[in-house]
Amino acid sequence: MTPKQVIEFAKKHDVKFVDLKFTDFPGIWQHTQIPVHRLDEGLFEDGLAFDGSSVRGWQPINASDMIMIPDPATAHLDPFFANQTISLVCSVFDPITKQPYSRDPRHIAKKAEAYVKQSGIADTVFMGPEAEFFVFDDVRFDHSQPNAGFYFLDSAEGAWNSGREEFPNLGYKTRHKEGYFPVPPTDTLADLRQAMMLALQESGIEVEVGHHEVATGGQCEIGMKFNTLTSCADQLMWFKYIVKNIARKHGKSATFMPKPLFGDNGSGMHTHQSLWKEGKPLFAGSGYAGLSEMALHYIGGVIKHSKAIAALTNPTTNSYRRLVPGFEAPVNLAYSSRNRSAAIRIPITGPSPKTRRIEVRFPDPSCNPYLAFATMMMAGLDGIQNRIDPGDPLDKDIYALSPEELKEVPHMPGSLEEALDCLERDHEFLLRGDVFTKDAIAEWLDYKRTKELNPIRMRPTPHEFFLYYDI
Repeated sequence: MTPKQVIEFAKKHDVKFVDLKFTDFPGIWQHTQIPVHRLDEGLFEDGLAFDGSSVRGWQPINASDMIMIPDPATAHLDPFFANQTISLVCSVFDPITKQPYSRDPRHIAKKAEAYVKQSGIADTVFMGPEAEFFVFDDVRFDHSQPNAGFYFLDSAEGAWNSGREEFPNLGYKTRHKEGYFPVPPTDTLADLRQAMMLALQESGIEVEVGHHEVATGGQCEIGMKFNTLTSCADQLMWFKYIVKNIARKHGKSATFMPKPLFGDNGSGMHTHQSLWKEGKPLFAGSGYAGLSEMALHYIGGVIKHSKAIAALTNPTTNSYRRLVPGFEAPVNLAYSSRNRSAAIRIPITGPSPKTRRIEVRFPDPSCNPYLAFATMMMAGLDGIQNRIDPGDPLDKDIYALSPEELKEVPHMPGSLEEALDCLERDHEFLLRGDVFTKDAIAEWLDYKRTKELNPIRMRPTPHEFFLYYDI
């Protein structure tokens, strides 16, 4: 839509309020609301002022004024407010220079799309994320006491509830690692997922599939159609917003935390990727698994930079509770056709060149999608520009390899601290085209170390009491 069309759309639907959303540095939507009488074409030029010092990872208080400017193409009716509300996603600008803000994740994604065009390699980047999530019936935690800390999660589906008195307990609990595709009554969340899928479709997101996932305790996946890089990141933010709010509406809680449960699979975000130019796919060819040389070099770039990429695609300490062997986690940096034990899979898609793509399997849904998508694309472009050889494919169950064989396969970082150290050493590829700035990289490293790594490093965990209390 154009600004004029957004205004007409608001009048047509008797809108009362405008909800302006933007994404903070770690990747959480923030919002403010204005009455609809303030919705005019000037809003799309002048924006709305706000305090950037109160947003995580952004401006210091002595330079806190910023403006958010809505993108008219993102207009949707928001289904979660009592009064009719139109939602607009914003980009963030400096109020004095009117230049896009270097730490605005959406601006970074837009610069990534501009850079791929500038490079001459392609003009379109498609991303297709598969964001898994858990739905719980009860969530409690406390981390702030000097002498106590705990978390407690519960789900009616949880295998741990098979012996609980439920007046009556009807059985049909999901066994650990056996939650993939069961029908009701074992799958108790089918109606909830349908409500989520309907809300997604009504907001303009094309849904392809919805099902229960592998883990017990309410793990789910809803697949949505791929989109161009920035639009796909916008779409994923809408996806998470709708999933969480529909769950809450039904008295449940949805989380995209990568590893909320011990002893079962975590939630990943396998991300399908391809490059196009002038309406033609560039990843189809006569090479391995029907890939072009360009696609193989793209894979080579992703593998080369994967340890640094992880700091943005797997950006939480909890991400590395998932990235361990034995739970279908793609910790091994290899590529293969059909093979889900490799970090990069080439899906079997049929003969059409338009469907040829790669699937990067290590990201998780705790990431900021604007930063994660841009980072993977920049690594892939570096592979193309420098003709990086990905090596030979590994067409075998990597989890079944012997320890000696596994030594020959590079692997993902084992912790967020390691990933951040890798990003600090290896980020020149992200600076090309001014997609990421040195300031943005430095702030990401500092924020993650001071706000996440250090606080977790200083706190004892329940399992430490189990291991060490009697020492």
